[in-house]
Amino acid sequence: MTEQNNSQQGIRFLVIAAALVIIVWGINQAQSVMVSFLVAVFFAIIGTPPVLWLERKRIPSVVAVLLVVSGMITILLIVGAIVGASINSFYTELPVYQTRLQEQVSAFNAFLATKGIRGMDKVLLGYLNPVAVMNLTARLLAGLGSALSDIVLILLTVTFILLEASSFPAKLRAVLGHPHQAFPQFTRFVGDIERYMVIKTLISLVTGILIGIWLSILGVDFPILWGFLAFLLNYVPNVGSTVAAIPAVLLALIQLGIGSAVMATAGYMAVNFILDNVIETRLMGQRLGLSTLVVFLSLIFWGSLLGPVGMVLCIPLTMTLKFACENNKGTQWIALLLGPEAPTESIPPVSKRGRNK
Repeated sequence: MTEQNNSQQGIRFLVIAAALVIIVWGINQAQSVMVSFLVAVFFAIIGTPPVLWLERKRIPSVVAVLLVVSGMITILLIVGAIVGASINSFYTELPVYQTRLQEQVSAFNAFLATKGIRGMDKVLLGYLNPVAVMNLTARLLAGLGSALSDIVLILLTVTFILLEASSFPAKLRAVLGHPHQAFPQFTRFVGDIERYMVIKTLISLVTGILIGIWLSILGVDFPILWGFLAFLLNYVPNVGSTVAAIPAVLLALIQLGIGSAVMATAGYMAVNFILDNVIETRLMGQRLGLSTLVVFLSLIFWGSLLGPVGMVLCIPLTMTLKFACENNKGTQWIALLLGPEAPTESIPPVSKRGRNK
């Protein structure tokens, strides 16, 4: 009997693993559609609080949604025009920065030669080549640009999601046959996702503004571009802030020298420490319910599956997966593994007799 149960569990595990492989393959094949849908959901989550606020002010739901979507369109047009001009200007000036870097490396190589150290110019150019460093930035911006290429379809999807948001709980109750069901777990989960996205967006916006102002004070070229990059990559956990700092610090080194590069690095470290480690942690607390290892692995998994958009939305996607596993008895162990720590009530207490032994 035990062997039969073990065999059934093994078959069930293989079936689940095969289904997961098929699902992951399907998501990868439909990447463009999934990315557009996820971007629309992201904008809808950000737009839900202002829509609800306008509705509380007795503004009709349709008018509130149209006002919020119009505001999104205006912001996207303004940001796209400013940042697009900065990107074009930066790539126009890139050969000038390359020449300056080669001159600085040659001077430093001559200094090392006087100390008996030779052949360092190729090594320095290999590690400090701005073209190589900016390839990652270019791929990220290109990936997000392709995600926003279907902006009309995305905004239409956002509009319909916002129009249906207020009536969705009632529809869910009607489907399940419980007109007065409260769904506290689902409501709490949706609130956590919305809370995370809104707080993260506000923190990222303040980060980008402060970084742009600081680099402008230092005199680094294209502070708007680097501020936008800091805003964008602040969504990426663990490594986003560091990656955003590299091209700006490198440009400060090439353009203004090592002193300005150190000051730019100090500014990035101060802003990220205060906003991410102090303010964001205090606002969010332990609401995410994900371990640090899971956050890092989710960044790799969703990034490889969905590209830059997957890296930006890896936390909400993993929180959704954890919520789905929590509400199924057969997959609750997966939710436990995704969590920050094991609940103490799941650990059986040790009896006195057992300790005496």
